Amino acid sequence: MSTADQDSGARTAVAGRALYQGARPVGPAGPGARAASCAVASSALLARFPPRPPAAQWPATAQSRPQVMTRLLDGPWTAGSALAQRDRRRGLVRVLGWLEQQPGDSWQDRWLASGADAHGNLAWRWLPARCDTGTPYGAADSESVRLVIARAMSLLVSADVLRPSLGWLLTPGTPTGLAADLTRHRDPDGFARLAAMWRADGSNTHTAQQAVRRIAALLATHGGLIGDITVGDCLQLLASLEQHGAGTGARSPYFYQLLRAAGVFADDAPTVRGLRTQGQLSCEQLIDRYAIACRPVRDLLVDYLRERQPAVDYASLHKLSYTLARLFWRDLEIHHPGIDSLRLPADAATGWKQRIASKLTRSVDGDGRISEVSVPRINALDHLVTVRAFYLDITEWATEDPSRWGRWVAPCPIREVESCQHRKKRSHRKSRMDQRTRDRMPVLPVLISTLTDALSTATDRLRAAQAVAAGELFTVAGQSLRRSRTTHATVGKTWAEDPDSGKRRDLSLAEHQAFWALAAVNVLRHTGVRIEELGELSHHSLIHYKLPATGELVPLLQIAPSKTDTERLLVISPELADVLSTIICRVRDDNGAIPLVAAYDYHERVWNPPMPLLFQRRFGGEHRPIAGPAVRELISTALTGSGITDATGEPLRFTPHDFRRILITDAIMHGMPPHIAQLVAGHRDINVTMGYKAVYPEEVINGHRAFIARRRALRPSEEYRTPTEEEWEEFLGHFERRKVSLGTCGRSYATPCIHEHSCVRCPLLRPDPAQRGRLADICANLAARIAEAHREGWLGEVEGLKISLAAARGKLTQLDELSTGPRPVPLGMPSTGQAR
Repeated sequence: MSTADQDSGARTAVAGRALYQGARPVGPAGPGARAASCAVASSALLARFPPRPPAAQWPATAQSRPQVMTRLLDGPWTAGSALAQRDRRRGLVRVLGWLEQQPGDSWQDRWLASGADAHGNLAWRWLPARCDTGTPYGAADSESVRLVIARAMSLLVSADVLRPSLGWLLTPGTPTGLAADLTRHRDPDGFARLAAMWRADGSNTHTAQQAVRRIAALLATHGGLIGDITVGDCLQLLASLEQHGAGTGARSPYFYQLLRAAGVFADDAPTVRGLRTQGQLSCEQLIDRYAIACRPVRDLLVDYLRERQPAVDYASLHKLSYTLARLFWRDLEIHHPGIDSLRLPADAATGWKQRIASKLTRSVDGDGRISEVSVPRINALDHLVTVRAFYLDITEWATEDPSRWGRWVAPCPIREVESCQHRKKRSHRKSRMDQRTRDRMPVLPVLISTLTDALSTATDRLRAAQAVAAGELFTVAGQSLRRSRTTHATVGKTWAEDPDSGKRRDLSLAEHQAFWALAAVNVLRHTGVRIEELGELSHHSLIHYKLPATGELVPLLQIAPSKTDTERLLVISPELADVLSTIICRVRDDNGAIPLVAAYDYHERVWNPPMPLLFQRRFGGEHRPIAGPAVRELISTALTGSGITDATGEPLRFTPHDFRRILITDAIMHGMPPHIAQLVAGHRDINVTMGYKAVYPEEVINGHRAFIARRRALRPSEEYRTPTEEEWEEFLGHFERRKVSLGTCGRSYATPCIHEHSCVRCPLLRPDPAQRGRLADICANLAARIAEAHREGWLGEVEGLKISLAAARGKLTQLDELSTGPRPVPLGMPSTGQAR
C-alpha cells in the first residue's frame, strides 16, 4: 500500500473517530425558547454525566485473523446447523478479508478507515460484498451474500472485535439479531435480569424489546457489560436518537428506566423525567432564550436580573425575564431593527404598548383548520408595571453606582397614569372572578354527582371486561362491548371495543382517570388547597392532636409551605377522611407502604426529595406523581361529556383554583369569620381572602372591621396575655363536655347552646351509632306523646312535638347514611422509620 493511500486512510480513520464520538446535543433551533431550554438542559446533564470516551485499543480488536476465525467458529459461538455454520464462515471470510485491505493496526482502525461507519442503512453491505477478497462465495450482487455479511457483522460486534458508532447502529439495515447475539454471548445474566424486570412492571413486549435493542447498542458501541453502562452513555444515545429524527416511540427512554431500576447507576442518577427537565437556568441563560440582537442591552438585562435575583424566587425571576426580554425588548427589535437604546422614540413606545395590550390565540375548527384571533391580554397592565419598575430601578441605582447604570438612564415610556390603571383592572378582575364563582358554586353538587357516576360506570365496565375472556361480549350501563385481543403482551391494561364501529378504548385508563378526577375534586373542595399543595400532600401530612384529658384524637392535615412559605393545619372532616382513606388504599403497595416518588417543582424548577405522595400513579414501570398539569387535564376531561353549562349555554369549565374560591365563599357565607378563613386559606393578607369571597357586601366588611377595632379598643389590655393553667384547662374541658347522651356536640368554644340543650333538634349534634336504640325510643315516645296530645286536646304542644319528632327521625337517617357509607380504614400514622 502506498504512502498516499496510508495517509488517506489515516484521514478517513480520524473522520470516522469523530463520527464515532456520538451525537452531541444540538443547539437552539432558531430563537425558540423551548429549543434553547432543551439544549441547555441536555448540555448541563452531559457536563455532569459525561459519556465514556471511545477506546483506541482493546484485546479483542487487536487479535489476528486466524484468532478471530477460530474464536467465532468454535465453542459457544458454534451455529446450530451445518448450513448455518457454513454461512457463518462465508460471512466472516468476506468481512475480514475486506477489512484487511483497509489501513490500520487493528480491526477497529480498519473499520473506521473504510468509511462504512458513515454509510448506514443498507449501503454499507455493498462495500464488503463488492470487494474482491479472492473467495468464491457468491456474486457481489446476491442478496444472500449481503445477508451473510450482515450476520457476520453481528458476530464481530458481539465478540467485541468491532465497535461501530451509535449513528451506524441506529440506522435501518444494521445487523439483525445483534441484541440476541449480545444477550447470548456478552452478558446473559444481565439481560435475563432486565427481562424479569420488564415482565414484572407491566410494560408491553414492543416497548421492552425496543429497550433491549437500545441497551444492546450501548454495549456494541462502548463494549463491556450492562453493569458498565453510565448515565452519560444513555444521554449520548438519546441525543443520537434526536439527531437522527427518530419518532416519538423510538425516542422512548424506557431503556434508561430499566437500567436505573436494576441498580446500574449510582444513587445520584436522575430519573427518567429528570432527563427532560431543564432545572434552574442562570440569568444569562434566561435572557439568551430570546436571541436578543443588541449585545449591550442583553448584558444590561442580565445585570438587572442578577441585581433582583436575591430578593425574588425563581418563578418570579423567570417571569421577569420573559416580560423584559421577550415581551418588551425582543418585540421592539422585531418591529424596529437596529434599536440599541432604552430612550424609545414616541412612535416605538406607542406601538409597543398597543401590541402588548393584545395577543394572538389559535383555534381549530371542526374541519381541522387553524385560525388566529387577536384577543385582549388580561395581564397587560402587569407587564406595563414590570417595565416601568425596570426603568425606575435603573434611575435609582444610577445615583448609587453611576458608572454601571448611569448610561442606561432614560425617560420611562410608561406614564404613571397608565400604571395607576392597575387598580381599575384589579376591580374588573375581581368582578370576573366573582361571576365565575357564582356560576360554578350552584352546580358543584351536580359536578360531584356526575364524577361519582362516571367512576361507578368505569369501575363496573372494567370489572365486567376482566370477568370475560378476550373476544367475548359484555354489557354495562346499557352498552355492549367486546373485550379486545391484544397483539402485544400488556400487563395491567384491559381493552374493549365497540362491536359495531370497532373503536377500541382502554378501560383501565378510563377507570384511572375517573378515580383521580373525583379524588382531586373532592380534596380540593374540602380543603381549598392550591394546586401545588395538592401535589405535595403525602402520608406524612396526616397527623393528629391528642387531647390530654380524654385521649381523643383530632385528625389534622398538614399543608406544606408553598406560596407564602408558611405551613398550616386543617381539621380533617369525616368526608375528607373518606376520600383520603380511599386514596391511601389505592396507592399502597403489596407490603402496605406508600411508594416514595420524587416530584418536580414546576415553579422553582427543582426536584423535591422522594416522599410517600398521595397523588401518584404507576406509569411505565415506575411510580410517578400526578402533577398539577395532569390534575387540570383530568378535571377538564371529566367535564367534557358531563353536559354542565353556564348561563350562556357554553360548556362550564372548572380549574383547581375555582374550588378554593368556592370553599372560601361558602365558609364566609355560613358564618366563618374572615380572619379564620384567612388562616384556612393560608393568606398573609386578609384583603386577599376577602377578594376570594364572591358578592360580599362592602358594608358587612366595613362593619366587621369597625367591630374588631371597637372590641380591641374596649377590651382590657390584660386580656392580651398568656392564658393561665386554669384558663387552659377550662378551654380543654370544653371539648370534654361536648359528649352528650346521643353523641357529640359540635358547638364552638365559649358559645351558649342555642337550643336550650334540646340536643335532638340541634344540627350541631353528631349522633353516636351506639345510641341508635335510644334515638328509636325517643321517636316512639314522641309519636305516642303526639297521639296523647291529640286525644287530650293539648293542641298547644302538638307543633313542638312534631318538630322534635322530625329532628329525631333526621338523626336516624344520618346514622343510616353513616352505617351504609365507606367502612373505616386504618391509615396508620407514618413515622421516619416506617417511611418507604
